[in-house]
Amino acid sequence: MAKTTLDTLADDIGKILEEYQDDVKQNLDQITKQIAQKGQQALKNESKSKFKGDRYWKGWKVDLQVGRLDTKATIYNASLPGLPHLLEKGHAKRNGGRVEGTVHIAPIEEKLVAEFEKQVRSKL
Repeated sequence: MAKTTLDTLADDIGKILEEYQDDVKQNLDQITKQIAQKGQQALKNESKSKFKGDRYWKGWKVDLQVGRLDTKATIYNASLPGLPHLLEKGHAKRNGGRVEGTVHIAPIEEKLVAEFEKQVRSKL
């Protein structure tokens, strides 16, 4: 253990906190990327089993934005951007009436959020 004087105590504490902050950010970045990729794969599998056509399930992509202080991951459908909302929430028919939604995104989101929280708690 290094000895420190009262004059350098604040600097030493600052260095320790910066190292801890870097470790936490690195762990959070890794967890975010891993969870986003799991979510993308889960959405592909769910979409493939529930809906016809390759274009919808093949369109799921992950957008990872790494900032100085945070990392954001967005899972979206690149090939048919408006369709996930219509399929999840339902929509009006052209000649009247309504199509009920097929909930397939919300359950996956809930699982991913729970898993993200669990992994963050275990890493910290």
